[in-house]
Amino acid sequence: MNETLALVLAWIAGALLGAFFFGGLWWTLGKSLASARPALWVFGSLLLRLGVTMAGFYLVAGGDWRRMLSCLVGFVMARQLVARLTRWPEKDPTRQPQEANHAP
Repeated sequence: MNETLALVLAWIAGALLGAFFFGGLWWTLGKSLASARPALWVFGSLLLRLGVTMAGFYLVAGGDWRRMLSCLVGFVMARQLVARLTRWPEKDPTRQPQEANHAP
């Protein structure tokens, strides 16, 4: 296989692994907030996400550090994307806070 193609495929695989890991983290936190046993959700999700991600990195790298690095770059880029997509809406920093109509 062409080396450039292998690096691009490793980058895509890293992005998919990152989307799975960090998207799963976001989903887990939402579920755990409404659960009677949040620790079970968080710990179970951690084991599943880490297991899938580590196995994916191992398979994608195949013993080549360049593919591992490419996969890691895709993983970190997916983290940035998921963080941006799941962010709470920011308040307008130029807007002044309203003053109270009554005395404290």
